[in-house]
Amino acid sequence: MPYFPPGTAHTAPPESPEQRAASGRPAPEPRGCLFALSQPPLMLFLAVIGALLLITAVHDLFVL
Repeated sequence: MPYFPPGTAHTAPPESPEQRAASGRPAPEPRGCLFALSQPPLMLFLAVIGALLLITAVHDLFVL
């Protein structure tokens, strides 16, 4: 919930897409794939998988 200082009550109704287009303001862009990649659990999972691939590649190249 956003904070509104005392005496500045937020009373404006939400705008419809037609009103927003008429006022010239662009519509907010939907969150897509890059937003999902910025999530910490997913990045941690991908880092673990990448580390495992790196370890196996180094093992294949230098130990075997």
